[in-house]
Amino acid sequence: MYTSKEIQEQKNYINKVKKLNNKKLKYSILTMGCQLNENDSEKICGMLEEMNYIPSNDFEDADIVIFNTCCVRENAEDKLFGKLGELKKIKETKGIIIAIGGCMMQEKHITQKLHESYPFVDIIFGTHTLHKFPEDLYKALIENKKIDDILDIDGKIYEGLPIKRSSNFQAQVTIMNGCNNFCSYCIVPYVRGRERSRDPEDIINEIKQLAKDGYKEVTLLGQNVNSYLRVEMEEIKNGKRKDTGKYDKINSFAKLLREINKIDGIERIRFVSPHPKDFTDDVIEAIRDCDKICKLIHLPLQSGSTNMLKIMNRKYTKEQYLDLVKKMKKEIPNLVLSTDIIVGFAGETDEDFEDTLDVVRQVKFEQVYMFIYSRRVGTPGDKMKNQIPEEIKHKRFDKLKALVESQIQENNQKYVGTIQKVLVEGPSKNNKDMLTGRTDSNKVVVFEGKQDLIQKIIDLKIVSEHMWYLKGKIINEG
Repeated sequence: MYTSKEIQEQKNYINKVKKLNNKKLKYSILTMGCQLNENDSEKICGMLEEMNYIPSNDFEDADIVIFNTCCVRENAEDKLFGKLGELKKIKETKGIIIAIGGCMMQEKHITQKLHESYPFVDIIFGTHTLHKFPEDLYKALIENKKIDDILDIDGKIYEGLPIKRSSNFQAQVTIMNGCNNFCSYCIVPYVRGRERSRDPEDIINEIKQLAKDGYKEVTLLGQNVNSYLRVEMEEIKNGKRKDTGKYDKINSFAKLLREINKIDGIERIRFVSPHPKDFTDDVIEAIRDCDKICKLIHLPLQSGSTNMLKIMNRKYTKEQYLDLVKKMKKEIPNLVLSTDIIVGFAGETDEDFEDTLDVVRQVKFEQVYMFIYSRRVGTPGDKMKNQIPEEIKHKRFDKLKALVESQIQENNQKYVGTIQKVLVEGPSKNNKDMLTGRTDSNKVVVFEGKQDLIQKIIDLKIVSEHMWYLKGKIINEG
């Protein structure tokens, strides 16, 4: 899946850049998009800090500014171009390095616009060349020329890159890259490539090291985590890949979950995102049996209409989704669900939208991430003729939002009076005299407590609910 030679070459470039920096230079990074992008940014930060850069939150104070982009929604493009406009003057006066990477750079119309309208950008790199960032930076510094480093192939999985994690007790661990589903609204398979799974041994070793370093919670990342190793196992079965024995112990997502559950020190396991069509019984049983797996499961719906699901190429029906929810709730005690819903995809009728509302009423999701459909160049959805007017999209979105919010108080009320295990994350953003943490079901809990509780999992009694958070009290406080 990767070659140590290529990684060693990049480590050589890290040392070359480090020698150029006889003093600590500053970097500023802006991350857009999903948790996979956040994890990629942690690797970029790790490489930069090994090259003698230190972080800064201020563009004007930085020697290099990096944008790690997302292309799932149009507002990310607007945000990037707006920020580049702000940086132009800083570039002219200070001569900073500007680098742009991530999913958006795999779109040719975006890179063309950068070349035409923002020629002052120094480095453009894609999702498959992130590991080469030290080399790209060195060449930009030494050769003083524009660097384009983008591959249109699926790329490889590279192990051993430096990483600077944003937390020292919660970690994100990518288990696979790419997607094979080609949902008609989604650009991800075109910019992240086909599914490629990391070797189980590499994942387990990374998480064991995290446990040794004091991490309590890991979140496993992938575009479709429950198809982990599916491509590799099919290739072995069909004779397209040699069976070396490295998958003898772990050859599926369910077995990976069970193995991670055994790691001492790790107390919570989360994962995103699974696909309903691939939610097999062995995964359900693993969630049921493994005490460390959080019982909030993200199960993207996208639409409650069988007709829309077919147009979206989701490969399940409304009835199959509801049957899966029923099965999961039966097998997994205390299960709660979160979901994604797209409003206003091409061709969505009032009846289709009512089906979505019906599923929301039936399931009573713990959290709903709602999105107004945004056309993406290069996807089948963008070429569909029956696009929904923006006014109708927004009216439907508001109706869905009202329904979801009406369910929140009911969902929250069930917590009042219960004892919840809460991982304490730090001071509350809205009140520094209070601490905040999250339950197994990802509910935010605010409570009074001492600073030494941060990074610990403690028992809290939930005393009240407040729409977007719960209020807790330490048990046996006196």
